[in-house]
Amino acid sequence: MPSIASVVDHTLLKPEATHADVAALIAEAAEVGAYSVCVSPSMLPLAVPPGLKVAVVCGFPSGKHTAQVKAFEAAESIALGADEIDMVIDIGLAKEGRFGEVQSEVAAVRSVVPAPKVLKVIIESAALTDAEIVAVSEAAVAAGADFVKTSTGFHPAGGASVEAVRLMKRTVGDRAQVKASGGIRSLAVALAMIEAGASRLGVSGTAAIVAEETGAAAPPADGAPGY
Repeated sequence: MPSIASVVDHTLLKPEATHADVAALIAEAAEVGAYSVCVSPSMLPLAVPPGLKVAVVCGFPSGKHTAQVKAFEAAESIALGADEIDMVIDIGLAKEGRFGEVQSEVAAVRSVVPAPKVLKVIIESAALTDAEIVAVSEAAVAAGADFVKTSTGFHPAGGASVEAVRLMKRTVGDRAQVKASGGIRSLAVALAMIEAGASRLGVSGTAAIVAEETGAAAPPADGAPGY
């Protein structure tokens, strides 16, 4: 059975992150066998070993950018070598029931992220009702998203939950995949997210989870809040 790291976007999105920090992130991702690294757009371009993907956030973390700004940011990241874009919706639009506008902003970003580049849509599930989760997931799929993603990991409402992942997967079915992120700090939680329907995980403490999986000694914690 492959290591859980093979479905992990190894993530560093702290505002104070340096290029040296990102270099260390890449080295650790390669060592544990992560699927990708997920970083801020200002860190591009990156030199990564063969097989390691580069995911970049867009409209992060608030989502309160215009669709045109998000599309420009995504296009620039793609031009600088990103393989995947993780965009944040305008959560306020969802709270107002303006799901057509959510679909339009996702479509604007999708238009500059051509396949086989991957578009993940962060819906900030902890800030939404179940009905809103269903509606924004439908809007994202209708606009061509490859994934719906739970969280930025920065919202005070919280991160991923098993219930949200299960609802998102039930909504999108085989039309899209689900990424769980925000607060995944143990092997048990990671496995629960996968069991609920997530096929990708956003994790900052990947090495600790892999150590738990293999029974090796966990590396020292850096004291940073978990993604």
